[in-house]
Amino acid sequence: MSGGRRLVFTTPLQPELVQRVREVDDRLEVVYPTDLITQPRYQAGHPRPDLDRPGAHEQWDELLAGAEILFDFGPLELVPTLASRERLRWVQGSSAGVGRMVELSGLVDSEVVVTTSSGVHGRPLAEFVVLAMLMFGKNTLNLMRLQREHRWERQLDRPPDEEIRGKTVCVIGLGSIGGEVARVVRALDARVVGAVRSVGTRTAAELGVEELRSTDELDDLLPDADVIVLATPQTAATRRLLDARRLALCKPTAIVVNVGRGDTIDEAALIDALREGRLRGAALDVFEEEPLPAESPLWDLPNVFVSPHAASTAVGENERIVGLFCANLERYLEGRPLLNVFDKEILY
Repeated sequence: MSGGRRLVFTTPLQPELVQRVREVDDRLEVVYPTDLITQPRYQAGHPRPDLDRPGAHEQWDELLAGAEILFDFGPLELVPTLASRERLRWVQGSSAGVGRMVELSGLVDSEVVVTTSSGVHGRPLAEFVVLAMLMFGKNTLNLMRLQREHRWERQLDRPPDEEIRGKTVCVIGLGSIGGEVARVVRALDARVVGAVRSVGTRTAAELGVEELRSTDELDDLLPDADVIVLATPQTAATRRLLDARRLALCKPTAIVVNVGRGDTIDEAALIDALREGRLRGAALDVFEEEPLPAESPLWDLPNVFVSPHAASTAVGENERIVGLFCANLERYLEGRPLLNVFDKEILY
């Protein structure tokens, strides 16, 4: 079926999930190049293929040339060629944040449709936010240190443990991830306020928050926030959205949780605020540079919890991505609008 509607996988999936895709429609020629796909280092990982193996560059070039549909963007070195692939009509990303890949590929100015896995990772990231709130509210980082030192201390010189109930949580970015964060922490009786790029006609009630502002008005929300959650995509407008000036607006008892993109925070300014006690703590899943350099002070600050960009990974992640992809395949083959279409103007 070399002339068929070719779908090429470029990142790893379990065999049963590939078979599930094959069964969507027999008009599809589904190609899963086992020998070329890079195996994941962890469950549900989606590494990009490398071109180190002899002949890999030529083989991938041929596969991309014949593809109508791609599952993920392929080898990084060949991503800039995607806009020139005449047969390509649709790329399905394995994550929600694909803006950089779309820019690198040149697909911003192309008619090729890009869809994301937005919505798949909302719940695990929302639970990471709850974990962070509980860790700082219950003094967990210090308790772990005391346990390692075999010290039995009630620490009467510190305030009692805190509850999530009654905390003010400021969620910056109310897409599928931020919206789920808002829903989950609101269920634990927190007060949730939110900031979005543009409010437009949307209301606070529609987005599940008590107060809604644009990110231009973020200064009005930060001084009252006990928890600041960053759940924004990566765009020019979000770069260092939480800079030194805005960090200075936060309460010294506030914590920062980043489940969005690393460059949303001015990392040097954050480190200074944490060191000087102008912020209570931070729980970070993303960083300006990844992997986080060994010399980064964030590793050793006693009021920081470091997660290696792993908070979105959960049991069943690939099944959810494939479920979304299969639903979109049916829509695509029937000529119906696709779900999770990437907006090339706002880059998310």
